Amino acid sequence: MPRLSDETREERRRHILTSAWRCFSRDGFHATSMDDVITATGMSSSAVYRYFRSKDDLVLAAADESLTLVRNLFSGLLEQRPTPSPAQVVAAMVAELRDRDPEQGDDLRRIAIQAWGEALRRPELAERTRSFYLEVRDSLTELAGRWREEGRLGPQADPEAVASVLMSLMPGLLVGRYLVDPVSVDRMVEGLSALASAFPPGQDGDGL
Repeated sequence: MPRLSDETREERRRHILTSAWRCFSRDGFHATSMDDVITATGMSSSAVYRYFRSKDDLVLAAADESLTLVRNLFSGLLEQRPTPSPAQVVAAMVAELRDRDPEQGDDLRRIAIQAWGEALRRPELAERTRSFYLEVRDSLTELAGRWREEGRLGPQADPEAVASVLMSLMPGLLVGRYLVDPVSVDRMVEGLSALASAFPPGQDGDGL
């Protein structure tokens, strides 16, 4: 039997992954069996197990890939010159959920919500998820630092605090997209502006 090329192996591995993602997105991690995934691939069980030893391996791969979508969004913003404004960053976050072709990521964004719950019961996934979000926070902190240097934020603004707020928006946007109502860029910016006006500079939590 001829050996498969690296390109063919990667194509088959990717096919298995995307098939698993569709199953996970539709039925959830726990209701999806390995047999469901094998059926979705149209491949033999031995061929699938050659690439992934278990459903747990597929769950970890799906969670990693869903997190990568978020990381790529913020790393791309960080690389842009001139630095995108805060409003442009919020717009990019909203557009990531609104504009992407379902075949290119909608399944994975639904999986991201499931992965948060799975991380609470699986230490390995919890550690990977924590490391990932710390990396994202570092990228957002760098963005906020640039905004302060450029005068878009006040000189006393704490880049880490700004990063924490921005990082907290993405889970809310996902919940809105899939469980409540999608939020528009205008509504998001309007709400953030209204909140900002309710917290005068220098006011801390003890004064609320």
